[in-house]
Amino acid sequence: MKARLPQGYGGGGAANLQQLARQAQKLQEEMDAVSAQLEETEYSATAGGDAVKAVVTGKMEVKSLEIKPEVIDPDDAEMLSDLVIAAVNEALRTASTDKAERMEKISGGLNMPGLF
Repeated sequence: MKARLPQGYGGGGAANLQQLARQAQKLQEEMDAVSAQLEETEYSATAGGDAVKAVVTGKMEVKSLEIKPEVIDPDDAEMLSDLVIAAVNEALRTASTDKAERMEKISGGLNMPGLF
């Protein structure tokens, strides 16, 4: 006995699979293009009322770090360290959030591990 599929199901399996593969390839190409663009994007953040400014790239690498001379106190290196960490972490968070939002727009919210 053969199982019957409801109308509209089956009959175009190979064609549907090819169409799905083309859509997946197009999606991957779009995501690659956005990833390349994001890697070139710079994100900056400041801490301590602009006393420390960190700039990171979309590759999550620190590109520059600016420290105003007036916040350099040899007796309070810990405070300067805290400001640097805060600025770098905020810049990295901004880069990460931007990447996630852009990828979600492309993928329509699909969770595809390994793609981004």
